[in-house]
Amino acid sequence: MPTTHAPAKEPGGRSAVRTLRRLWPYVRPVRTRLFTAGVVAIVASCTGLVFPLVLKWMVDGPVADRDTGGVWLGALLLLGLGVAEALLFGFRRWLVARPLAGVEAAMRAHLFRHLQRVPVAFHDRWASGQLLSRGTTDLMLLRMFLAFPLTFLVVNGATILVGMAILLAQEWTLGLVLLAPVVPMVVFLAYFEGRYAAVSRRAQDQVGDLTTVVEESVLGIRIIKGFGRHRSQALAFRELSRTLRGTELAKARLLAAIYAVIMTLPELAIGAALVLGSVQVADGDLSTGTLVAFLSTALALRWPVESIGFLLAMSQEAATATERYFEVLDAEPEAESAPAPAPAPAPEHGTESVRSTDPAPGAEAAPGAEPLRGPVRGQTPVPVDGIRFHAVQFRYPDAPDHSPAVLEHIDLHIRTGETMALVGATGSGKTTLTALVPRLHEVTRGRITLDGENIAAMPRERVRSLVSMAFEEPTLFSASVGENVLMGSGGTASGDELDRALAVAQAEFVHALPQGADTQVGEQGLSLSGGQRQRLALARAVVGTPRFLVLDDPLSALDVHTEALVEAALRRVLKDTTALVVAHRPSTVLLADRVALLSGGRVAAVGTHQELLRDNAEYAWLMSGGTEG
Repeated sequence: MPTTHAPAKEPGGRSAVRTLRRLWPYVRPVRTRLFTAGVVAIVASCTGLVFPLVLKWMVDGPVADRDTGGVWLGALLLLGLGVAEALLFGFRRWLVARPLAGVEAAMRAHLFRHLQRVPVAFHDRWASGQLLSRGTTDLMLLRMFLAFPLTFLVVNGATILVGMAILLAQEWTLGLVLLAPVVPMVVFLAYFEGRYAAVSRRAQDQVGDLTTVVEESVLGIRIIKGFGRHRSQALAFRELSRTLRGTELAKARLLAAIYAVIMTLPELAIGAALVLGSVQVADGDLSTGTLVAFLSTALALRWPVESIGFLLAMSQEAATATERYFEVLDAEPEAESAPAPAPAPAPEHGTESVRSTDPAPGAEAAPGAEPLRGPVRGQTPVPVDGIRFHAVQFRYPDAPDHSPAVLEHIDLHIRTGETMALVGATGSGKTTLTALVPRLHEVTRGRITLDGENIAAMPRERVRSLVSMAFEEPTLFSASVGENVLMGSGGTASGDELDRALAVAQAEFVHALPQGADTQVGEQGLSLSGGQRQRLALARAVVGTPRFLVLDDPLSALDVHTEALVEAALRRVLKDTTALVVAHRPSTVLLADRVALLSGGRVAAVGTHQELLRDNAEYAWLMSGGTEG
């Protein structure tokens, strides 16, 4: 069952008020309109409490005196009060509609921006359905809370206080009768609201799980149909739906219990007040008009009292939604400069302070060697260039503390203008190593330099403007072919550069599409074949004429004839850039000037293709088709 890997917090020790206060930064810009709307709603609600006073005047005055004119005057007063109440509530709604829609939009935009800034490891841990539900269902709940429960908890509370003051002023003994249920109701609500918060959290997490199943079923529809797995997917969906249904029924049972108590106790109190008031009228201790006004006021307070239960329930759901929303926002975004990794091992005693950056093939820089920054007396410094891995170690952030590192002590130098192929068995760490260059992950120890500059000290935007990537699994967006390719240049490339990139990737099929490069490729580019998607991803990587190019097995989905054409065009591109290419096929390896063999997370050998075939048994075995990764 797909769930978020982030642990769901039980709301038992959570303060709903403290959680909801985190919404204040979003509400602050519209606080004036919300405050005004609250005042208008209080005035409108209290207007309804004037009705009983008019009725008292009519019963004890015009009705008792048989004054028809007075009755008509009272009726007009009641009509005017009704119209005023309706207009005030409509005005309140107008005041909050636009600003709260803006609050929801701002929160959704903030969430989306944050999701772009958190590390790749965060997305590896979280199910996409959980993130989608936080950006849709949860934000809708928050907008509804700000529009209705938040306002009416205050409005109804104020109305109850004003109403009780009126009741006590009319007849204090009857007022005390109506106050009798307050203490048991408060105790009951406190108990049930805590239980409701826990069930509400569980339901919202289950909505995220269900969203994940639906999303995966839609995106993987070809796999489901191809393997005839529609029944198993339907069973998984049905099981999650049944679980969610059970949770929603548990919520309904709790709400039913709350409603039963919150409606029964006030009704019993009103009944007792009616009997006691009738006795007082019969004894002449209370006027008929006062009794009518008292009972009318008590009945007018039924809605504010009875609404407290579901308003509190909606507030608990909003608190849970707020908690879920900020679980994502509390994730640390990628820092512009990476935290300083543990230092690489110091160079051995006697290592010279100045060394050439163009060593003989296979010779690597000493671990820990710093790029040369200034002249040394009596010597002319040779600038450090290309891509260098200095004693790099990498362990995934959520890996157990004592687990072995994925990459260990990687020392590698790809010289400027050189293409290096990265070869290794499955699980040797090739894809992970390539992901370190554009800082999709941060190194645990050591450093990586581009032209002598530590990428950890460079702004991410600059690193990613220098490094272009093509992944083994090509991802296309719901946009035109041209827009997908031009993403690699930040949208600044010209039409000629687009055509050049398509030619390099042998993606001329684009010109035969219905609208050419303006053709929409659809979600995930599934309207195209795997080879077509991979060629467009390669075109995206080369369109911006990148300074550094990282290709993760970019030709795996191509037939041998297309692969040969792409390789011929790619050779011309690779002459003008510094490239690291993950290769599985010998034909791809031949694109490279040198080859690095990765074995068990370490660089086992570096040399030309022919040298490694002659001198390294593992490499020869891989190239002969023993194991491909």
